Amino acid sequence: MEVPRVKLRPIINASGAVTRLGGAAMPEAVLRAHNEAAEVSVSMEELQAAAARRIAEVCGTESGLVTSGAAAGLTLGAAAILAGHDLGRMERLPHCEGFPSEFVIAREQRNGYDHAVRAAGARLVEVGMNEPVAGSGVRRTEAWEYEAAIGENTAGVLYVYGPNPSPPLAEVVAVAQRHQLPVLVDAAGELPPRENLQSIPATGADLVAFSGGKAIRGPQATGILCGKRELIASAALQMLDMDDHFDLWNPPPDFIDKSKLAGMPRHGIGRALKVAKEDIAALLAALDLFTSGTYDAELPQARQQLQTIAHALANSPADCTLQEPPATDSPRLVVSVRDAAKAFEICRALRDGEPSIYVGHGQLAEGKLVIDPLCLNDAGATILAERLQQMI
Repeated sequence: MEVPRVKLRPIINASGAVTRLGGAAMPEAVLRAHNEAAEVSVSMEELQAAAARRIAEVCGTESGLVTSGAAAGLTLGAAAILAGHDLGRMERLPHCEGFPSEFVIAREQRNGYDHAVRAAGARLVEVGMNEPVAGSGVRRTEAWEYEAAIGENTAGVLYVYGPNPSPPLAEVVAVAQRHQLPVLVDAAGELPPRENLQSIPATGADLVAFSGGKAIRGPQATGILCGKRELIASAALQMLDMDDHFDLWNPPPDFIDKSKLAGMPRHGIGRALKVAKEDIAALLAALDLFTSGTYDAELPQARQQLQTIAHALANSPADCTLQEPPATDSPRLVVSVRDAAKAFEICRALRDGEPSIYVGHGQLAEGKLVIDPLCLNDAGATILAERLQQMI
C-alpha cells in the first residue's frame, strides 16, 4: 500500500510513536473529529478556550493550551514566563535586554530539546553534577544548587521530567516558589502512565508540556501546555492570530483576561507555532480516549505480538526479555545480541530490507534492539519475527 499521492511506501514501525516515523496512528474517532472540524469555521480564541477548559479538567490545572507539539509548548511556555502580559516584551522576544531572561536547569537535564526554550530568548544557567555517571562520586544535582544560582536576571526554572529525576520536581518547585519564580516542565514523553497528567502539575509546577502525538495518539504535530491561567493566556497571546481591532476583539475572559492588556499585541514569537482547528478537535478526541482507558484493551494483543517474536528467536543466540511496565503502558521486547557491532548490523539490515523495518535503536551500543508494539500489527510482527530469525 502506497502513501496517497506520493510514491512512498509505509514502513513497519517497531519503534513506537516516534516523531521521525510519523508518530502513532490516529484512531477512527480521532480522525472523525479531525474531518468534522475541517468542515466548519470557528473563532480560534473560543476553540482554544474550550480546549483550555477540557485540559484544565483533565490535568487539574487552571488552564491549558493545545500547541503544535511539546517543543512548541516549551517555546510558548518560555515566552510566557519571559513576557507575561507586557506587550513591549512580547514585541521584543527573543531579544531580552533589560529584563530577566535566565532559566536555571540541572546540567544533567540538558538535551537537544531545550533549544525550544532558548528559541524564545532564554539563556540557560546550568547547575549540579551527575557524579555517578562521571564515575567520580555518589551525588547528583541537589535542590540547594538551584537556589544558589538564582539572581536578579533569573526568570524561571526549566525542569526535564524523567523516570528517575534528581532532585525531585517537588523540591525544585519549593525552591522556585520561595523566590516567586515559575517552573516550566518538559514532560513530553512522560505519558503513560495516565496519572502523570495530574501528578506532575500537582507538584506546583507553573507550566507543564506533554506530547499530544505519542501515547495520547492525537495528531503528531500537537501537544498540551497546562498550568497557571495567566501564563497560559500569555502563551496564547503570543501564538494566536492577533490581526483584529482591540475594541472588537472579545476573547473568553476565563481564557484571556482582556482587562490585563494595554492594547492588542502584535503577532508574537509563537505565531509560527499555530495549531489548526482540525488538530485541536482531534487532540481533544484523543485525550478523551487516552484518559478513559480505551487504549488499555489493546495491551493483550501487543503482548502477544512480542511473544510471537520472542518465540521465533527461542533457539537463536539472542536473549529476549519482555519488559512489563505499569498496567497502562505497552510492554516492550529487548533482544540482546552478541555485541554492539552485531546490533548495528541487524538494525541497518532491517531498515534496508523489503519491507523496511525500524526497531528501537536507543540501546544499540549495548548490543540491544528494543521492539515497541504500539504501531505494530499482527502481520508486521510476523514479518519482523521472520527477519530477525534469519539474521540472528
